[in-house]
Order: sequence, then C-alpha cells, then structure tokens
Amino acid sequence: MIEMSVQGITLDPVTNMPIVVLKGKDTNDVLPIWIGVFEANAIAMQLEGIKRPRPMTHDLITNLISELSGRVEYIHIHDLKDNTYYAEISIVKDGEVLKIDSRPSDAINIALRTGAPIFVSPKVLEDFNVEEKLDMEEEELKEWLESIKPEDFGKAV
Repeated sequence: MIEMSVQGITLDPVTNMPIVVLKGKDTNDVLPIWIGVFEANAIAMQLEGIKRPRPMTHDLITNLISELSGRVEYIHIHDLKDNTYYAEISIVKDGEVLKIDSRPSDAINIALRTGAPIFVSPKVLEDFNVEEKLDMEEEELKEWLESIKPEDFGKAV
C-alpha cells in the first residue's frame, strides 16, 4: 500500500465535476478521483479548517466511532472497476479490526477528521494509468495536478 495525502480539490476543466487529488507522501504518484459536489465541499471545509455549528454527516460518523470506543486505523482505496473506485475504512475496536466498505470520498472525509492515514493499492494506481481517463499525456496530467494552488479550490460554502 502506498501512503497518500490530500493535495486538494479542483474542478475537471471539461465536466466541471469536483476532483479530489491524492499525492504520494514518499512517491511521485498522483491519483485524481472524481467525486460529488457535497463530498468535495466537506473535504474543502475540513482542509480549510471551517467548523460548522452542528455536526455534518462525516463529523457524526467520526463522533459515533469515537463514542463507541473505536479508532480509525487507516483508509484504503483498494480497487478500480468500471471507472468506480472502492475503499474501506479500517476501524479498531476492543482489539478487533473492522473493515467497513466505503466510497473513497467518504473514507477520505473520515480520514481527514480523524488524522488517519490514506493508503492506495499499487494496482489502483496502475489501473488508473492504464485507463487514460483524460486526453492528456501522463506528464501533462502530473504537471496540471501539481500546479493546483489553494486559491484554485474556491471557497467552501
């Protein structure tokens, strides 16, 4: 598994859909994942340190895990099938490890709130590179993703 961090949120220039960009902590690997608007907003708010007066869904889930004496050990984006990414949240409770199926955007939101590491399987990175989802060469894609600046993310609402 390759540890990744959230580089930020940007918009697909063609579809205007949000993309969460993951970047390898110790590698040059980059993985863009197209996500929903609400999930992108929740990630952006967390990255910007914006606190809501009442808990949002990901805050509620994080609170439930904590109140039930669990701890998020890590999240793992482990598969890519038919243009859909698959993730799981690894939770430790009473010495037992629970693997909870999750959409990557939700798992990333939980990881950001708990400080848990984000891992991606090497196979997912390979599958993404093979699929060539954009009409850009690999080097162009990496340059575009690495050039993303915080002001490109827009303000979270």
